[in-house]
Amino acid sequence: MIRNIFLDLDDTLLDFKAAERKAVAQTLTQVGVAVNDRVLQRYSVLNESQWKSMERGEITVEQVKTRRYELLFGELGVVADAAQTTRIYEGFLAAQHPELPGARAMLDALYGKYRLYLASNGTARVQNQRLDESGLRRYFDQIFLSQEIGFNKPHPSYFEKCFAQIDGFQKQESVIFGDSLTSDILGGLRAGLITVWFNPLGKPAGGITPDHEVRSLADFPPLVASL
Repeated sequence: MIRNIFLDLDDTLLDFKAAERKAVAQTLTQVGVAVNDRVLQRYSVLNESQWKSMERGEITVEQVKTRRYELLFGELGVVADAAQTTRIYEGFLAAQHPELPGARAMLDALYGKYRLYLASNGTARVQNQRLDESGLRRYFDQIFLSQEIGFNKPHPSYFEKCFAQIDGFQKQESVIFGDSLTSDILGGLRAGLITVWFNPLGKPAGGITPDHEVRSLADFPPLVASL
């Protein structure tokens, strides 16, 4: 029987892609960069590649946040301060919290039946503002943000520190649900949790095999009830 559910935030509950696109467009405009679809798409590719490097332990989160802009500005031939640009971006991003379709209904279905924990690698200042302004904070027993924990998913120490803060925690009673194979699912597998991959586009799993997979958020509550 499941008692504990760890939920990712971005692209699991909130539409991070939409939030990112708007915040990046606002940021680049403010620092004097001409914004178009090509530039926004290139930023997204560079950003994702840097987060993957962080998950592999190659760079830190702080390096991710500046390096993605350094790389973009280098490709565009733009002279701008990447650190200042990051601060501007985080201010815009913190104000963006569109929900994925069905996210609120899923949380309502789970709330009160399980102990819910948010597990996110996002910047603490940004994620805390988004949780407050979206009204999602009330659903969670505890919020586990990597910047506050001191480790990032999928590092085992991230999960160990989370587990230590939960009274009577048992791995066999616990599920992690998220969209990222390399962060949520790999981290959950290493930590001994039951893993459920949110895969709305039907992507191939590659070399990481989750215990379960759902295409719709509406499918998650009945799956948990069956475990």
